[in-house]
Amino acid sequence: MKGEFNFEQKNHLSPMRQPLRRAFIGLLIVFIVLGLLLGRQPRSEPRPEPHARPQNQRTGAPGVKNDGIDKAANDTLGFSKVFVVGLPERTDKRDALALTGALTGFHMEFIDGVKGESIPNKAVPAGVDRQALREENLGSWRGHMNAVRRIVEEGLESALIMEDDMDWDVRLKTQLEQIAKGARSIFPSRARPSSPYGDGWDVLWLGHCGEIFPETLPENAGKPEHPKFTIHNDKTVPPLSQITGLIDFKRYAEHTRWVHVSGGPICSFAYALSQSGARKVLLDLSVDHLGGAFDNALADFCRDGASGSEDGLQAKCISVTPPVFFHHRAKGQVTKDSDIQSKGDDEVREKGTTENIVWSARNNIRNLMLGLAMENQFAGEI
Repeated sequence: MKGEFNFEQKNHLSPMRQPLRRAFIGLLIVFIVLGLLLGRQPRSEPRPEPHARPQNQRTGAPGVKNDGIDKAANDTLGFSKVFVVGLPERTDKRDALALTGALTGFHMEFIDGVKGESIPNKAVPAGVDRQALREENLGSWRGHMNAVRRIVEEGLESALIMEDDMDWDVRLKTQLEQIAKGARSIFPSRARPSSPYGDGWDVLWLGHCGEIFPETLPENAGKPEHPKFTIHNDKTVPPLSQITGLIDFKRYAEHTRWVHVSGGPICSFAYALSQSGARKVLLDLSVDHLGGAFDNALADFCRDGASGSEDGLQAKCISVTPPVFFHHRAKGQVTKDSDIQSKGDDEVREKGTTENIVWSARNNIRNLMLGLAMENQFAGEI
């Protein structure tokens, strides 16, 4: 019968064919045994994929095309480069950030921070009261401006600039794909922009201490609201009991994130600049004048844009609320937290912590290296 072996007829085979027949049967038996063994192997417990897409995630602008959105998941997060600003002697921060970036799939370049006392008076912009600003803030400003200038000098399309104590969710790349859709919906772009975030923005503020919606600014009273892109049921957003910021999050559904026109963020944890944005910032925060500490001056730059001020540079700034980057407070001496604000006590932190980040990349370094399940900072509350 075709397709079956008749073992009763094996003695009728010619001497030449019998060895071939036996070899074929032997191989068949081996394959059957291997198949049975492999089928009985216990399956490993599934581990959360670092870049897995959040479940049940919907956006407020379903018509936005996905053309090039996946570039947000490349090794520079969809920007030309990723810069990290920090004092070179803080090797502890550089070690941690380099390792965390490698484990979550992106590359960064370090730019040396500056100490304020090293800046001569002749290099201080117009409008600065050096004594009132304080040397620490002056140095912080110069470090950020060196990164901004790199964007202009190198002709980069864009760059993400972050401070050296940042943390983010293990699922950052999935978050950024959603944010890219939102950014494209806020400011018009070409049909096929080269950047996943579109080409109509100057500043993309991804990490901050807190932010407001621009319609709440006094100067915007009575004006139409700016558009918002809402990400619903985002499991990378902390529960309402744990989320921090300036917005009253309890007025909205849990696990909601917005991409919106900047109202005036606090803290310059992480922000991206396009080439046009870098040029505007270099002018507004250095060449022409400086209105205060770097983060406040950058916020004012964006606030002028949100209010439509004719005196400003028509800045087009986008914020993400709650943010996807936040300051990590590492375990160890609390005095290590900041190079700008000094704390004089000897308190020791037993475990690192980061506000607003669910699967903290910093706290999951070991789990990422060993392929273990991710630790949730707010376990039991999500």
